[in-house]
Amino acid sequence: MASVQSTAKPSARERLLAAANELFYAEGVQSVGIDRVIEHAGVAKASLYNTFGGKEQLVRAYLDTRRAGTADRITRAVAEHETPREQMLAIFETQGRQFDRPDFRGCAFIRAGAEAGPGGLVQEAADAYRGWMRELFTRLAAEAGAADPEALGHQLHMLYDGAGISALMDHDSTVAAATRAAAAALIAAATGTSAEA
Repeated sequence: MASVQSTAKPSARERLLAAANELFYAEGVQSVGIDRVIEHAGVAKASLYNTFGGKEQLVRAYLDTRRAGTADRITRAVAEHETPREQMLAIFETQGRQFDRPDFRGCAFIRAGAEAGPGGLVQEAADAYRGWMRELFTRLAAEAGAADPEALGHQLHMLYDGAGISALMDHDSTVAAATRAAAAALIAAATGTSAEA
């Protein structure tokens, strides 16, 4: 039996999110007007307002989509390793692979959060993402036997953020190797094991 390929056009929501993802990530949330997103998506203005309500809600949906993609990528990388130490280092390895992408523009959450005012939907999305990352590092630190899992989770999260900023600002993807080595040293110090383990 032959399979039937779907020729259905993506929904207005899907097209708006794809356009927002491309434009907001490449150029910034504040510098891209809603009319450009609508034109790029090929939808009527009413579609945006009926689907999202306004630009802030579209930005929130864009960030939620980025969070889901990042969480999926990191979760898959972690699942490929057995020990919590290897799993923590896998987070840095998968991050490092992003640095070589030609469209790499740094952390979407840091960028959008820096452009947004305090409070609001953009801040909520950034806080949710950052909370998820910190909880993941802290949980893995506890599983690795860190004396103070929260402290190690915080340190690794800061290192993760710094690596992304450094790779973007210095246009240097080799920061990934240095970051992984620094993470291994932090994990070793916090768990009383060898950085080579």
